[in-house]
Amino acid sequence: MSRLGRLLGIDVPLVQAPTASIAGPELAGAVSAAGALGTMGLTWTEPGDAREAVLQVRRRTSNPFGVNFALAFPPRSLESSLEAGAPVVLFSWGDPGRLIERARERGALVGVQVGAGEGAARAVDSGAHFVICQGVEAGGHVQSTTPLWQLLEEVLERVGARVPVVAAGGLADADQAAEAVRRGADGVMLGTRFVATVESGAHALYKESLARARASDARLTICFDGGWPHAPHRVLRNATLACWEAAGCPPPGARPGEGETVGLTASGEAIFRYEDTAPREGMSGAVEQMALYAGTGVGRIQGVRPAAEIVLEIGKVLGPALAERKEQS
Repeated sequence: MSRLGRLLGIDVPLVQAPTASIAGPELAGAVSAAGALGTMGLTWTEPGDAREAVLQVRRRTSNPFGVNFALAFPPRSLESSLEAGAPVVLFSWGDPGRLIERARERGALVGVQVGAGEGAARAVDSGAHFVICQGVEAGGHVQSTTPLWQLLEEVLERVGARVPVVAAGGLADADQAAEAVRRGADGVMLGTRFVATVESGAHALYKESLARARASDARLTICFDGGWPHAPHRVLRNATLACWEAAGCPPPGARPGEGETVGLTASGEAIFRYEDTAPREGMSGAVEQMALYAGTGVGRIQGVRPAAEIVLEIGKVLGPALAERKEQS
């Protein structure tokens, strides 16, 4: 068993990335029930709803699972998540500082996503139980500017002897996961692959777009920054992005089609062009023109599948890869 597996109490050293509202209780519960670590992104979730989401996962499985907070925003639901019994807490996009101590005091294990070796060292010094190094190849909001293999080497050198290190960013299948472990990672995190699963809360057209996409379709941009200014993100190139690029990538206030409604939420609220909202179940309108987050591994996704199948497939290769690395060390 890997160091990550022993720490978290999971059979497969695989973490399903907390892709905001798309990664809800159904997906997190399915991944955890299959033996990996399912997670939910609760950054923008109200405290009462976050509590209920944690309880829903616990009703689905007795296995460990996690909740994530992007610290570019106040972690308003951290306390309610901990009170509800979230066993693992992840932090990203900021220095968690004393938040790590608060989570540990509630009995939670803490992982911190980093984009540089220095950030990894700070996280471990502050009490993080493990770190996730996210390469620039990642889908969604990308906090690193460094390619994954280079970053993994850097983070392993800084903290690999102290805590487990998880590789993330552009990983989407078993071959890539095994390569990450052979390069020294104690586990892997996959996001885009789990968005394209049966249990994901993503809109069906979004899932289908991921299954059809090529690696070259995933672009790093700042186009969809409504709601999260100045945060680079990787998305599939669509009509909104193409129109913005053709106009010379103008800033907010000078963008073509700015202010247009491209869709509606399930409750009927307008979704405007350039918002950072990803298409979810229940949304309507031109969802294919919204932010279709995807990492560079998107071309390896073959169809929309149950989450448990992904866990099983990757679990089959991680054990041998860990054994191979041990033999070579």
